[in-house]
Amino acid sequence: MPLTREQIAQRIAQEIKPGYVVNLGIGIPSLVANYIPEESQVMLHSENGLLGLGPFPLEEEIDPDLINAGKQTVTFVKGASFFHSADSFAMIRGGHIDLTILGAMEVDESGSIANWMVPGKMVKGMGGAMDLVAGARRVIVAMLHTDKSGQSKLRKKCTLPLTGVACVHRVVTDWGVFDVTPEGFLLVEYAPDLSPEEIQKNTEGRVLLSSSARPIK
Repeated sequence: MPLTREQIAQRIAQEIKPGYVVNLGIGIPSLVANYIPEESQVMLHSENGLLGLGPFPLEEEIDPDLINAGKQTVTFVKGASFFHSADSFAMIRGGHIDLTILGAMEVDESGSIANWMVPGKMVKGMGGAMDLVAGARRVIVAMLHTDKSGQSKLRKKCTLPLTGVACVHRVVTDWGVFDVTPEGFLLVEYAPDLSPEEIQKNTEGRVLLSSSARPIK
């Protein structure tokens, strides 16, 4: 069986180093906050002006005035700070975000990402994703491997409007962990119940197998 959304988030949490400043997108990325060890002193950043996001609140902890950029209610940790969204984007554009974790509709072999709109469908706006993929030091995408129709979301070339070009470093899906390389997607870890050959066969983009590929822990 593929990984669950929570297991994807748990695996991505392993990518976060102590002391990092990290921005989490909506959807699966937002779940990563629940799996970061408190002692790691990681500071989670939100584009609407908060540094120091905590895990999602329990029902009795909900404060409707305390939200992230996706308008979800959140908590904050000791030492958190609040500031204007313009300052928040200055942090992003100034290269002060160590890692951003985003959802996506498509990622292609070059590391380009499409995650902000589908032509013909209503969209509220591009959000902060275009700034994040350009300004963060490292970009990881968290998403399901296929769309609702079963088509691979790891593409030879993105077909949807791009958020950023050649900016993604790693992709973690419910099928595996892939590094973006000049030769294609390098499979470094795979869901325990899936075989690398099965993943290669059912992925549109070119998938290479790392010599040290292993099941995801």
